[in-house]
Amino acid sequence: MNERVLVVDDEESIRKLVQYNLTQAGFEVLTAEEGHAALAIVSEKQIDLLVLDLMLPGISGLELCKRLRQEQSKIPIIMLTARGEEIDRVLGLEMGADDYVTKPFSPRELVARVRAVLRRKNESGGESPSGEGTLTVGTVALDPNKYVVTARGERIDLTPREFELLHYLMQHMDRVVSRDQLLDRVWGYEYAGDTRLVDVHISHLRDKIEDDPKSPRYIKTVRGVGYKIVREE
Repeated sequence: MNERVLVVDDEESIRKLVQYNLTQAGFEVLTAEEGHAALAIVSEKQIDLLVLDLMLPGISGLELCKRLRQEQSKIPIIMLTARGEEIDRVLGLEMGADDYVTKPFSPRELVARVRAVLRRKNESGGESPSGEGTLTVGTVALDPNKYVVTARGERIDLTPREFELLHYLMQHMDRVVSRDQLLDRVWGYEYAGDTRLVDVHISHLRDKIEDDPKSPRYIKTVRGVGYKIVREE
């Protein structure tokens, strides 16, 4: 069965463009022109990925993303944003979106992003092929086989992207990992440019696992380079 993508955009021309290119690429594509219809589809059907415009009538794309994450939905989300609207991109990532594409966009680029996000989802959905055990640092534990993270003895809900980011950092404990390396390894493709993508996800991770996100104990910033997870000092 082909993977199913839901495209949510109030512009018919955009919906048709995205639907055509994703269908040509082998995906089953459903569409919705506003947030309420999208929520109904998500509740009724198995959706593997959401392509979501942020500027929607009724329920905005940001609100829709927020609601899905509050409901513990782990459907990967790629946002469509207007050129230059950095604040919207940042807010969308903070709400739990996995990636974004800026309008006007190349259909080929969007298809590549969809494939990359789904590939990362599928690769992380089963057991670790190497039989990797639970990774721990201080009170934080990550089980790659059960896809579970706990902090201070309580289960922490992470988006798929946040989980993979934390997993990669913990696999490279005490080693500095550059933003470019994280973009390549975690996002699954070369992404030259907006390192804010990594920074926002790191900030979100800190909010969830650190006792004091403003003075992080585990995820340290290495100025001008990237990040590293350090063992307890």
